[in-house]
Amino acid sequence: MAAAAKRRWLSGSPLTLAVHLSAFLLVALWLLPTLGLFISSVRDKDQIATSGWWTALTATEQRQIYRAPGADGQNERDSQFVISGNVLEGGTGTISAFGISSREVEQFAAGDTAELRNGAKLTVQANGDFEIIRDEAFERSRGQRIFFTATTPPRFTLENYGLVINAESLGQSFINSLTVAIPATIIPILIAAFAAYALSWMEFPGRAILIAVVVGLLVVPLQMSLIPLLTAYNSIGDLFGVPSKTYLGIWLAHTGFGLPLAIYLLRNYIAGLPREIMESARVDGATDFQIFLKIILPLSFPALASFAIFQFLWVWNDLLVALVFLGAGDDELVLTGRLVNLLGSRGGDWHILTASAFITIIVPLIVFLSLQRYLVRGLLAGSVKGG
Repeated sequence: MAAAAKRRWLSGSPLTLAVHLSAFLLVALWLLPTLGLFISSVRDKDQIATSGWWTALTATEQRQIYRAPGADGQNERDSQFVISGNVLEGGTGTISAFGISSREVEQFAAGDTAELRNGAKLTVQANGDFEIIRDEAFERSRGQRIFFTATTPPRFTLENYGLVINAESLGQSFINSLTVAIPATIIPILIAAFAAYALSWMEFPGRAILIAVVVGLLVVPLQMSLIPLLTAYNSIGDLFGVPSKTYLGIWLAHTGFGLPLAIYLLRNYIAGLPREIMESARVDGATDFQIFLKIILPLSFPALASFAIFQFLWVWNDLLVALVFLGAGDDELVLTGRLVNLLGSRGGDWHILTASAFITIIVPLIVFLSLQRYLVRGLLAGSVKGG
């Protein structure tokens, strides 16, 4: 069977082969960055900073600097004074070269002895062990700088995820994101489904104008309407004594921003359903609400699930609307804001960034896979057999 399928695939028309090849390339283009991000998230932080993810399975060569202990770390041995240690500081790797000046970082090979200015001698072994020997006692409190080139084997770790998961208040931010995303996904779907049915199958004055307004709202930028919407919400809140920084505000904001697209998509889908089904239901005495509840909703489940995926992903990854309507306090900050603060306090730590990216996509990935299963079920349930 597999061989026959392979022959049919290879013996197809050039257009079919081009379609298969294009689909394969598109999938590869989407998966390759994700694969690279995942590999980087489990690599050692030093290796992330010095080499690309495609070198994760090969040894990497890094140039580093080590500051040896000063006079306080010396010991006397055979009438000589010795400062010893390991430049790798407990890590793994092989030293190939070292130097005592930033201009010649590979002046000496591993195992050679370098003459220092104070009459001391420095030896660095391939395993990282070093000794600085001098006939007289060391006097400087500041230790000698050792530049070295080390070849380190691939190292994978879960420490990056541990740093992110154990960050302060991350759990509260995770709950805040769920509290925002779930209602902000359900509310616009409920409203849009009723509106889409009314705009599709109910006759009333001004229906065409309402459809045109919905289409026009699709092109309104979020950034342009955000501040006026916040001002109006605060004014209404002051009138009725409602606090400005509440979950109700961000739910309404996401509902308002998501409704135009939701109504547009659902209206196009519901309008394409067979008219005979609705007419038969009306002949049997069904009301519009009964038709919507028992016929339209089951048949429209694919469209509802599709919009739910996009709306949840958009709300979950949102930061701007959350900061404006909810605030940046520790009790209100959403997950994206918490991770931004974590990155800001740690500078350019790429290992934190890559691990944070995968932690943030766990919930959206679960939602997507779950709705994909229901989406297929909805497609089968909404099929109509011809008479």
